[in-house]
Amino acid sequence: MTEFAAYRGGPEDVFARRDGAVPSPDGAPPSPRVSFHPIVDLDTGTVVAVSAPAPAGPGTGLESDVDRAILAAHATTQRETLLPLHLFLHARTLADDRSVDRLHQTLTSLGRRPGGVIVSVSGMFGGMTPAEAGVRLGRLRAAGYLIGIEHVADLPSRFVAEVTPSVLTLDPELTRRAVADPRRAALVEALVSLGRRTGGHVLAPGVVDDDQLQKLRALGVRLAQGPLLTPAGWRPGMPVTVHLGARETDRLGPRVTEFMLPATVMPDSATADAVFSAFNAEPNTTSVVLVDPAQRPRYTVDRTRFLLKLAGAYGHALHAHKPATRLADPPRTVPRTVPAIAALRAAGEDAARVYDDLVVIDEVGRCMGVARVGDLIRSLSELERRTAS
Repeated sequence: MTEFAAYRGGPEDVFARRDGAVPSPDGAPPSPRVSFHPIVDLDTGTVVAVSAPAPAGPGTGLESDVDRAILAAHATTQRETLLPLHLFLHARTLADDRSVDRLHQTLTSLGRRPGGVIVSVSGMFGGMTPAEAGVRLGRLRAAGYLIGIEHVADLPSRFVAEVTPSVLTLDPELTRRAVADPRRAALVEALVSLGRRTGGHVLAPGVVDDDQLQKLRALGVRLAQGPLLTPAGWRPGMPVTVHLGARETDRLGPRVTEFMLPATVMPDSATADAVFSAFNAEPNTTSVVLVDPAQRPRYTVDRTRFLLKLAGAYGHALHAHKPATRLADPPRTVPRTVPAIAALRAAGEDAARVYDDLVVIDEVGRCMGVARVGDLIRSLSELERRTAS
């Protein structure tokens, strides 16, 4: 088995071999056999990622899922799309270090950063133990890739919770049957709830009509894909028409993004001293968001509580050169599409942290900015006053 270097601070390092040999990126031109399929956010009706599956089987000239993923990367690069790329691998491929190396090096050569690539894995566990599969998926995540799990309902929920995928993809058959079968609808709702608590979103493939789309949306499904959402000849950059009915959240006023401010972001490996320097450099900074390599929030450091702990007896000596996570809290995240009033309700769920900044995240869980609770209260109070007058 290829021996890999330990992570040294950049996503590419995870895939650098200690002997210095790196597989050459594939240079084959893309094939016209690639088709493009949009992944649509059912809260906004916008395209948030693109899949470019290539045909498999005899006569295609594509011997492995890595070959097909490389073809997809070439095809989307020709289109110069900035949308995240959705690729597919079988779990057994994760155990083939050279194949994963080859894909990573090709993506790098094409200018694809790991944070803009969703690697969706099927066929769990591919002959591996759950523990080994978790390690392999963790290695991809450490490099910065967003992780997706195909046919997620077929896997133990404990495993899904431990690997915390960004995208939880339903089986197309479950997508179809959840519309009319209460038991399967309950399963979809459970997966939606699991995703919300672990920082992921459910993707429903194979959507064929508006009725199916609306019922999946009512179950809380956030992402969808299928014939209904893929016009003939669709290419990245082309519009997609989605008929979304009004939901209760659509009538609750402005969204939290209207009150969003830039976040002070640092890697989750930052020391307390580094966070202290960030607070000193900008007196108006109320929090620091500690993120993983994929820019997903892992902790938040509240300015007031942090400085109080450092100001205590021996506080600086005890904490300065230790990880800032020792003085941090779990992030209070809200999706960017959440109405501001709903964000306020979320803020009030923890009385001890009611005024902590809320971290606004995008469709794949990456930090977009922060919203200050005080700003939300003032703005919504003013809106209510104007509405009443």
